[in-house]
Amino acid sequence: QTSLSADLSRSNFLKNVVGAAGVASITTMVPSFAFADGEEIKLPSGTTYSIVKSGDGPQGVVGELAGIRFRAEVKQSGNKIDDIFDTPEPYYTRVGAGGLIKGVEEVLVKMRVGDRYIITAPTNMAFGSKGRPASAGKPRIPGDAIIIFEVEMVSLPGRETELIDLIGDD
Repeated sequence: QTSLSADLSRSNFLKNVVGAAGVASITTMVPSFAFADGEEIKLPSGTTYSIVKSGDGPQGVVGELAGIRFRAEVKQSGNKIDDIFDTPEPYYTRVGAGGLIKGVEEVLVKMRVGDRYIITAPTNMAFGSKGRPASAGKPRIPGDAIIIFEVEMVSLPGRETELIDLIGDD
């Protein structure tokens, strides 16, 4: 049994004993399982990710506001969907709240501030068989597209060290 499968088994055991909400609160208290940078990890959903850069900041908890930067493209065609690495402000989302596609959501909860991951979301964890129609400033995404994201967690507003040093953590 590998360390990853043992970790997944513990997670399944905890889900059965304390429920998914309990697992979320417990697993955020324990550091993430460390993988070598660049190693590809495949989740049961089919989503894969590899660590481009490991950060040393705090890990977000479900429901917490996080600032992320990302770029995304359709794997089959290479067409760019979005790129906000060069914008003045990051994109803000709540960790695990469902505001992003499923494949990114399930990996974002594993990230720490400063982490940069490459995430490959299979069609069932992205836009599905219907894809997404074009909208203002957003290209059409074809059905059954596999989406590759590069995601960097840049902040957890309210947990910045400078702010905590000024006002305390009580």
